[in-house]
Amino acid sequence: MGRKLLLEHINIPGINTLAVYKEKGGYRAVEKALKTMSPDDVVEEVKKSGLRGRGGAGFPTGMKWSFLAKPEGVPRYLVCNGDESEPGTFKDRYLMTHIPHALIEGMIVSSYALGANTSYIYVRGEMMPQIRILEKAIAEAKAAGYLGKNILGSGFDLELYVQPGGGAYICGEETALLESLEGKRGNPRIKPPFPAIAGLYGCPTVVNNVESIAATVPIINDGGEEYAKIGIGRSTGTKLISASGNINKPGVYEIELGLSVEDFIFSDEYCGGIANGKRMKAVVAGGSSVPILPANLILNLVNGDKRLMTYESLSDGGFATGTMLGSGGFIVMDEDQCVVRNTWNFSRFYSHESCGQCSPCREGTGWMTKILHKIETGHGTYSDIDLLVNVSKQIEGNTICPLGDAAAWPVASAVRHFRDEFEWHINEPRLSQEKNYGLAHYADPLPVLEPSQN
Repeated sequence: MGRKLLLEHINIPGINTLAVYKEKGGYRAVEKALKTMSPDDVVEEVKKSGLRGRGGAGFPTGMKWSFLAKPEGVPRYLVCNGDESEPGTFKDRYLMTHIPHALIEGMIVSSYALGANTSYIYVRGEMMPQIRILEKAIAEAKAAGYLGKNILGSGFDLELYVQPGGGAYICGEETALLESLEGKRGNPRIKPPFPAIAGLYGCPTVVNNVESIAATVPIINDGGEEYAKIGIGRSTGTKLISASGNINKPGVYEIELGLSVEDFIFSDEYCGGIANGKRMKAVVAGGSSVPILPANLILNLVNGDKRLMTYESLSDGGFATGTMLGSGGFIVMDEDQCVVRNTWNFSRFYSHESCGQCSPCREGTGWMTKILHKIETGHGTYSDIDLLVNVSKQIEGNTICPLGDAAAWPVASAVRHFRDEFEWHINEPRLSQEKNYGLAHYADPLPVLEPSQN
């Protein structure tokens, strides 16, 4: 059994209440940080832990905190990104629903480290149950003296607010989130300046994901060096994974980074294998925006080693043979799934959610959706496949925010690894409307590489 740092007590009745959360060791990190540590000490522990942003980018959290500008007489802000709009990702919602005080405790510790006296939890507008749960937990924490003026006699003040979003995927991008939080349309800002210099209301701001902030609690309780002992290399600690698709046991799992992908998918402790006795065809490993991989490449590296659930192992081989851990939205597809239809579905989402500010994204996502629909419905041509790739290249790297990349990568990788399936839709237009392409060679063992002759 892997070690659990965030979900250890998730199934205990009443863990969403302050009383039960405290009974299980809750708010020890707040007491330790505010009574025995300076803000710089807290930042240093997070640096030692090697914690990387759990929202998708994987940037070192402690380093991000150290970039925060600290001009005299100017307020600083911590904003928690609870928008979680990435298709296939639902672990932050799970955490906020079942153990909200873990996030609130992390917000207090992180705000103290950053010198923020006002902090916000920005939650996707559709998640009204989670918003109410958080507001109730905040009221409990404030009544117990963990929020407000002079917390625990430390001299540190903090007011914490929950802000519903407008239900736009683009507001998961941190500068669009800040625009929305200020009451404006959620369009991404041009950077620089970065939020660490000029963020919310033009003041220094740090934006972190729900899971990233909650992870600061075990880091402060046990120490950054202890946290860093979990995992492999630069992928330290545990990670929440949202597992869905054609598996026997979909749900949210906390894994120690370094677990093999094969064990995660097929062991009874986690996903329990492919449902209904089918074979695995493909996996989207980190939410809909990361490259899709066929079964053989998600289980093994090109050199034959097992692929691991780490930032480095999943990206091994670049986009030619690798993918990304991303937000941990793990979508498994069996042999009966159609990659063309799935790619069209993803593309429709990104076309709908584009803010329209950048023409490559605004126009390109619409073009990709139309071309994919044409191929999926049996009206495609071979030139459409090349056009898809060309449009994706025109989008990638040419937009203000990463939504353009998020829209381009799934399309480019689907064509890269499943081109024969796209061609089959073109060669067999009528048959493709009656059945799916199937497994083909996607689960075949990778060829064994011959050792180089020196």
